[in-house]
Amino acid sequence: RPVFVAFVTAGYPDPEEAVDILLGLEEGGADIIELGFPFTDPLADGPIIQESNNVALEHNVDIPKCLSFVSQARSRGLKVPVIFMGYYNPILSYGEQKMVEDCKKVGVNGFIIVDLPPEESDNLREICARYGLSYVPLVAPSTTDSRIRHLSRISDSFIYVVSRMGTTGFRSEVNNELPNLIARVRKYTNLPLAVGFGVSTREHFELVASHAEGVVIGSKIVKVLKEAEKGKRAECVKVYASQVCGLSDRNHTKDGVYNDNDNEIANKNLSGGISNEDDSIHHSISSRFGEFGGQYVPEALVDCLTELEKAFVQAKEDPNFWEEFRSYYDYMGRESQLQFADRLTKDTGGAKIWLKREDLNHTGSHKINNAVGQVLLAKRIGKKRIIAETGAGQHGVATATVCAKFGLECIVYMGSEDVRRQALNVFRMKLLGATVISVDSGSQTLKDAINEAMRDWVTNVHNTHYIVGSAIGPHPFPKIVREFQSVIGKEAREQMLQKAGKLPDVIVACVGGGSNSIGLFYPFLDDKDVRIVGVEAGGDGIDTEFHSATLSVGTPGVLHGTRTYLLQDDKGQIKATHSISAGLDYPGVGPEHSWLKDVGRAEYCAVTDKEALIGFRKISELEGIIPAIVLAQKMPKDKDILICVSGRGDKDVSTVAEYLPKYGPQIGWDLRF
Repeated sequence: RPVFVAFVTAGYPDPEEAVDILLGLEEGGADIIELGFPFTDPLADGPIIQESNNVALEHNVDIPKCLSFVSQARSRGLKVPVIFMGYYNPILSYGEQKMVEDCKKVGVNGFIIVDLPPEESDNLREICARYGLSYVPLVAPSTTDSRIRHLSRISDSFIYVVSRMGTTGFRSEVNNELPNLIARVRKYTNLPLAVGFGVSTREHFELVASHAEGVVIGSKIVKVLKEAEKGKRAECVKVYASQVCGLSDRNHTKDGVYNDNDNEIANKNLSGGISNEDDSIHHSISSRFGEFGGQYVPEALVDCLTELEKAFVQAKEDPNFWEEFRSYYDYMGRESQLQFADRLTKDTGGAKIWLKREDLNHTGSHKINNAVGQVLLAKRIGKKRIIAETGAGQHGVATATVCAKFGLECIVYMGSEDVRRQALNVFRMKLLGATVISVDSGSQTLKDAINEAMRDWVTNVHNTHYIVGSAIGPHPFPKIVREFQSVIGKEAREQMLQKAGKLPDVIVACVGGGSNSIGLFYPFLDDKDVRIVGVEAGGDGIDTEFHSATLSVGTPGVLHGTRTYLLQDDKGQIKATHSISAGLDYPGVGPEHSWLKDVGRAEYCAVTDKEALIGFRKISELEGIIPAIVLAQKMPKDKDILICVSGRGDKDVSTVAEYLPKYGPQIGWDLRF
């Protein structure tokens, strides 16, 4: 008979009923329980699972509590296997070795980690193999046959087959392409297959069961819990489970019984679930910057990223591609000017200050460099639908601009708080023909816009290219963005030699995700006499909770597909951020910046909102430049500082006006009329 795999978010809707719910699912006919440990940013999940994660976190549900739920349930007679399901960062924070050891002790039998593909999981899988726990891989409709073969070889119990592209959530019907997907997987393995995504009714269950050994239901169970009365939730899921799996049609006492002495299901064709190196993905260019970087993504995106990497490598080595890229320099406004800031230099009384004027580019920032480059890549791989995230709105405007130029559909995701404070750029994007989608989840800023863009991409990967706006995200995006933005540093290097007769002594750029800064820094990395300084958003101060100084006070973790420094708590949950600048309030940073910090090639400091306003005022009044939101005074007059002015600040004027009542009296700036 088909195996019923039931998913529930741990501690939802109330931790007090968590153990009863697990027992209720078993009594209702569940043969395996997937217990979801919550995460702040479940980028592959739909609204129902997102909400359940948020509620569980509000109840302070963490990995120790999840382990406690399982331990209590086992002591009360729970027999079915339990699999922990979720995202990698909480496990990384807890410690992989400790996680597996503690799971073994309480009776957890394995893991499904949504954003931990086999190529990034060797260490965890090796530990699981030693302790007899299972690592369950996922197969998506976008997974190629060669990759299905690879995933089959590393599986040690069963394979989770995602029935349709997109995020979790129940649907009105099962994907009619499911038989073909199952047939593709069957060519490479005889392991049991469990199919999930979109299953909610008894009819769905029977249809999926006619093709696969197991049926996974999650979002519908979570919805049943949401709608049930407190104190009756375990009984409600028991009733739903028994109806959907047809419990009355089988003798449950003789089927699906868990046995403590026989809980290690193994794929006899394998050696402990460790991958065969010949079958794993080989990157054309390194996916790492030291320990940082990588490709921590849902299975649905793996082959798309491989395709993108190949296209990027081919384009990078193709003179015709760069000729086409440069043919748009007049459109982009390149090369951008290098300006000696004479009045600002005189005012500081120290080193000479040079400004790399990316604010003079078409659309008003450096973002156009990357947008043009990536849209040319999208053309190469035949993607005609473009999505993007934006914080300050500059990347959204640049993406909308190039889509208008090239006749492509454009959807931009933007946090609702950023929509409010960057209304001018929202209007500009709409004028350019883009659809702007306001994101109301989480902090309603850049992080949450990226989450929604990722969910869109997972759903529409077949025809959509995601123009990531900063040097963040899974490989190869950090290197793609760096390549197109390094035009900033290449030009600045030559311009300094021409105008100053020497290289700068110090180069400075602001760092949010880090695209303008890595674009300036990269061409200078081998110039050891050039000091490199990145400036982060210090908000109200890094000794408070209101800042975005990731490199200054963050710790390594995994978010949005990459391993990098993050602002996170000790449980691996992502913290809220703050900055007066809409584009800088991101809780992560590009992985190359993390590496530059650790090897000591670059230094990073934080500037508070108040200090940023002082600088904003000086450059506005002394140079007639309103910049997008000091070192020179401490340096001799024969030294040179090069600063990247990454974007113009007319979009920020209303924000400055909003903050002046708070900071104006402190810095002696009164603009009341």
